[in-house]
Amino acid sequence: MKVKSSIADKILQGFCLALLVGMTFYLLAGWSTFPDKLPMHFGASGQIDRWGGKGILIFMLVMQWGLYLLCTGVEQVPRVWNTGVKVTAANRERVYRILKYVLETLKLIIQIIFSFLFVYITLARPLPGWSLPVMMILVFGDMAFWLILLWRCR
Repeated sequence: MKVKSSIADKILQGFCLALLVGMTFYLLAGWSTFPDKLPMHFGASGQIDRWGGKGILIFMLVMQWGLYLLCTGVEQVPRVWNTGVKVTAANRERVYRILKYVLETLKLIIQIIFSFLFVYITLARPLPGWSLPVMMILVFGDMAFWLILLWRCR
């Protein structure tokens, strides 16, 4: 089954691409101004517990693009999605629409989190204490919301 893209799909896709292109330009424009020693890891409280070179920025950007491309590729092949519910002729369109939203919103949340971390790394500052709980709420809250809707399709 091919899941058609709605206007909401295109808006989510546009936000993802805007973040990716923005982070790419941010890296290129700011490379010479970023410190040579940057945070490579943050503890649960947001404190920096490992330092490294600027190469982490290239790695992060490649990861960000890679995750985007992987998620976009998976979106194109609905038959590999694990629906979690029995798909019938009556619920097929709704189930696949919800699953597409799961993928798209999660893809956007991943881009937001990576962009947030990218900026904090370039500033060589600890993360705010609220960042880990907010990131977890975004990821798991989004998944819970869509999975509850999916479960109601049974």
